[in-house]
Amino acid sequence: MDTDIDTDTAGEVAFPLPADHPGVSDGAYRRRRAAIAAVCEAHVPGDPIPDVDYAPEEDELWATVSGELHRLHETYAVSAYRVGAHRLALPAGRVPQLGQVSDRLAALTGWSITPVPGLVPTRTFYGALAERRFCSTQYVRHHSVPFYTPEPDVVHELVGHANALAHPRFAALYELAGGAARRSESDAALEAFSRVFWFSLEFGVLWEHGELRTYGAGLLSSFGEIQTFRDAEVRPLDVDAMATTDYDITQYQPLLFAARSFDHAEDVLGAFFAGWDDDAHARLLARAA
Repeated sequence: MDTDIDTDTAGEVAFPLPADHPGVSDGAYRRRRAAIAAVCEAHVPGDPIPDVDYAPEEDELWATVSGELHRLHETYAVSAYRVGAHRLALPAGRVPQLGQVSDRLAALTGWSITPVPGLVPTRTFYGALAERRFCSTQYVRHHSVPFYTPEPDVVHELVGHANALAHPRFAALYELAGGAARRSESDAALEAFSRVFWFSLEFGVLWEHGELRTYGAGLLSSFGEIQTFRDAEVRPLDVDAMATTDYDITQYQPLLFAARSFDHAEDVLGAFFAGWDDDAHARLLARAA
């Protein structure tokens, strides 16, 4: 995807964004993104995570979006996620500081957060999960579309993922996923693994109390899609199909895979992640053939 890079009057390069990003023409927003990225890049692993001095409008956006999502979670989110969110207790009126969230996660489930300026390589992101580290951005989505972001922002990272990581059962699944990524030596095996991750920990659904609910961070952090995912084609949980099915990140997902229960999702995904490597990928391809 093309990016558009501007230089402001002081000669500083604004943060590069894709040409179709809602903030691409907003120089102030891009400079803000660059400043927050610089905070992340200055972080030394092992040192405390530096705070970001969020602007009032950024706090307001967080309050609006997280508040609306919390309301929707009562209807659409699985109970284990809601328990994790209650345990983590993210602030409602301001953007959370990653350092505080990381400390709280460490006390709850032994996880920590590593700040990153933006998207990181696939192996870096997934591999960190094996060490109970979650790579998180710190920037806030563009104010013009508060309920949409074309890329992971701090709302997606914390509302979608960190809340789940505060529950020990989700924390264990994420760690197993990281191990599977680490054992995926070939790019093809890593791609197959990442598809299962996408259709589960990003866009997974399951049946709970007779209703279809979600445990996927992509749905849990999307104001629009969380209200429409029950209209998608829903197939039974099938890791072989998930590993070989393409998806489009630019649209609402038309196909989802549903577990019979949280226990079922935990058993099937846990076994898949625990046993995944290049040999398992080869066996999957043989079954598909």
